[in-house]
Amino acid sequence: MFIDLPNELEEALIDLGSILPAWSTEGAFLADSTIERYRAELDSAPLFGEFRHSLLSLLNGTGAGYAVVRLRNIAQAMGAGDPFLRLATAILAEVAIPFQPFQRWPLWKEIGTNLNANPGLSTGTGYNAFHMDLVNVTQPPDYTTLLCVRPDPLGAGASILSDARAAVTRLTPSSRALLADVAYSYGSFFELSDVGGEYKPFPVLDGEPADLGFVRFTAKMLAESGLDEAHAHAAKELADQMVAGQISFTLQRGDFLIVNQHYWVHGREPLGAGQHDVAPEDRRLLLQLFLRGAGTTGPAAS
Repeated sequence: MFIDLPNELEEALIDLGSILPAWSTEGAFLADSTIERYRAELDSAPLFGEFRHSLLSLLNGTGAGYAVVRLRNIAQAMGAGDPFLRLATAILAEVAIPFQPFQRWPLWKEIGTNLNANPGLSTGTGYNAFHMDLVNVTQPPDYTTLLCVRPDPLGAGASILSDARAAVTRLTPSSRALLADVAYSYGSFFELSDVGGEYKPFPVLDGEPADLGFVRFTAKMLAESGLDEAHAHAAKELADQMVAGQISFTLQRGDFLIVNQHYWVHGREPLGAGQHDVAPEDRRLLLQLFLRGAGTTGPAAS
């Protein structure tokens, strides 16, 4: 699931990064004109077609669902500024349409390290349990992506992933039946666009396993009030199965993780102890961007 680019392609992409224009957006989405321009430039790069095929196969093929593209050498050569972000955006636009559902954030949303945040949040320093992003909307992003600008200098904070559908298959029939009930809730619905309406309560098993429905799961919903014992137990059983099947790896500078939310959930191990001794500008920093699959790129119906 890790993609290292051949040297010839890396060199071509470094050159392209310096000439790709700034992107334009149409509402929350990357503009079609930008996508077309970026695609034309990428198609001129040697071996890019082979890379694109490998990437799409990993994200959407049987038994797949995530990929880590290693742009470490490119980040080393270009830095992590706007030209590098334009290149990363162009590559992601070959997967699906980049968009930002949070109205108060730019296309790439910063996920820094806040020592005062709840440790379990994405910006916190503790264990961030398995979840899918925007679990409580009717049309969640099809893919979530995380680009590493700075890893934890203390060497911790590994990304964790688990195959949500495989975890479901290991549950008892009674637990699966409970998880299909419209009984779960988590989070608020505030200043969002192009993700449909609020979905509260929602079923964890949103569609049959054979289709592309989501496993609408976040471990944080276990703490929501009003969840009865039977439904809480079923969700806890699913959480345990996700942990049992998890994989982990540590993103390095220039790596970006792409997760197909129809298949996998993600999270993070705790950051290293001693974050107070790390200068704020040296702490872990990721950038997040969401993708909408073809055919659902316009404004989502409420």
